[in-house]
Amino acid sequence: MPEYLSPGIYIEEVNSGPRPIESVGTACAAFVGFAPAGPVNKPMLVTNWSQYVNTFGSLDESGRKVPHMPGAFLSHAVFGYFLNGGGRCYVTRVAPTNGAAKGEEKSAQLQLPSKSSKAVPSLTFTPKGTPAADITIEVQPPTGEAPPEGSFTLNISMGEVRESYENVNLGKKGRPVVDTVNQGSKLVTVAEVAGPGSLADRAPEVGNYIVKAPTPVAPPKLKANDLMGSVVERSGIEGLEIAEDVTMVCCPDLMSAYQSGMIDRTGVKAVQTAMINHCERMADRMAIIDPLPDLTPQEVKKWREAETNYDSMFATLYYPWISVMGPEGQPMSMPPCGHIAGVWARSDGERGVHKAPANEIVRGALGPASDITKGEQDTLNPIGVNCIRSFTGRGIRVWGARTLSSDPAWRYINVRRLFNMVEKSIENGTQWIVFEPNDPGLWSRVRRDVGAYLSTVWRSGALFGATTGEAFYVKCDAELNPPEIRDQGKLIIEVGMAPVKPAEFVIFRFSQFSGGGA
Repeated sequence: MPEYLSPGIYIEEVNSGPRPIESVGTACAAFVGFAPAGPVNKPMLVTNWSQYVNTFGSLDESGRKVPHMPGAFLSHAVFGYFLNGGGRCYVTRVAPTNGAAKGEEKSAQLQLPSKSSKAVPSLTFTPKGTPAADITIEVQPPTGEAPPEGSFTLNISMGEVRESYENVNLGKKGRPVVDTVNQGSKLVTVAEVAGPGSLADRAPEVGNYIVKAPTPVAPPKLKANDLMGSVVERSGIEGLEIAEDVTMVCCPDLMSAYQSGMIDRTGVKAVQTAMINHCERMADRMAIIDPLPDLTPQEVKKWREAETNYDSMFATLYYPWISVMGPEGQPMSMPPCGHIAGVWARSDGERGVHKAPANEIVRGALGPASDITKGEQDTLNPIGVNCIRSFTGRGIRVWGARTLSSDPAWRYINVRRLFNMVEKSIENGTQWIVFEPNDPGLWSRVRRDVGAYLSTVWRSGALFGATTGEAFYVKCDAELNPPEIRDQGKLIIEVGMAPVKPAEFVIFRFSQFSGGGA
């Protein structure tokens, strides 16, 4: 309490008004898979396709960044995500725990000798990313008249990419080699090695030097645990726990590992089960899982019901694979999870998370890998297999919006995701309650703030009912919080919502009637 010790006017600010609760974001995907370069086993935030290419692409002989890795689907899934409306995502590049990243060996640094044999090496060169070919470092005498002491010309080349830096030098005079090269080079970074002697003595010896490209090695055997990862090491699927804004989890290269023989069907089930377990534990995201490649509708039904038998409100399955244009200009089949995550994000932005992300066009898809008839979907939709179908004159569309739950209350994707959003939003917006006096005044403020937020959710069309009383209720009173509960330091609030359900089956009933006169 403030003290009042002498006569006068005292100004006090009282914060007793409502504390608005804001909805959290619902459209942030996470991808786990293989890439040719970039950080390993660490979730990296990527906000557009160009950033993905710069982060995970490798340089080819023409100096371009190439994001695609032969036989891998990660780059295509991320591209499909952004193409379909995704705005940001996390990408984890997986490398097997028993060796280097798939198909590559780390390049060694190159140290250039100084002119003076008594001096330590003068410069250290390190490739940027993984070079596609050997990098040549050429040291020549300076050009021009009266350059600063110890100046030299540096030529750097790889294939068709050539860079030249004239009259650079060690130290800070003239054109410092470290600043000049590091700001302009696409191929290498350079560091100066401090040592005794004059700048002229420490300048690199004239000659040609080679930074060897990594020699391909046999890829180590991938294990299911490499994709599952670890929370402690921030790797794989489990490492996504630190990315608190993730709402969708995809692992497209689980299927490339299966196709290449690195993981068998049991391994596929183990990784997908880990995805589902991760989403259930976090309770704020959903797993978008892919079926095995080249399954017929009858085979995917058997795989779904007998072989995997998943039952989770935090997971969805889309079938079949989709055909897209590959980097070589030829169609290729790929798992649909990345494109589907983009469809979810687009639907959230255009309509809201309460809208089922179905009857939406899949951008970038040339077609489903196999066509599905209505009769075949009749057997798949009831077991939670969401079909991707081609409709004459209407494009390639997502034609299903179900989870893999056997509980009818959590049958639809939009219902689960709506609750995820509301629960996370209220959790974030009511942190001020912790350690407040647990009395009827607090209960009233909680009802006010949570009720106000749910009213905005209802007005957005996410809750069913003509009035707020029909759409939701918030209960926080003495009945829920008797003395024995308060003595434990607990405050219990009960919230009920009536979510809108999608019109999955639209039924028009027609009959004949004989029009009569008035």
